[in-house]
Amino acid sequence: MAQAFELVLSKEQERELRWARDHHGKSYIRVKTAAILKVASGFSIAQVARTGLLKPVAEETISHWIERYLTEGLDGLLVRVGRGRKPAFSPCGPFA
Repeated sequence: MAQAFELVLSKEQERELRWARDHHGKSYIRVKTAAILKVASGFSIAQVARTGLLKPVAEETISHWIERYLTEGLDGLLVRVGRGRKPAFSPCGPFA
């Protein structure tokens, strides 16, 4: 059986995550911080991934969120530039 993941946060990290969960302007940051706080409170990553959020997510996704938060802080949870679907048509082309 897999070893349970134990996430220990400092008081400052916990306060920062709680604020972001409750007040951040971007909804996806509120979801990510809620997941991290649940893992820190003792829920397994698998539990949070399956039933701990509004929609199920992959366990690997939550693991990545935790890793990025621990290495980069709250800024690590922001969607990075260049991610997402690229436009199929650009109105600023040579004929605009």
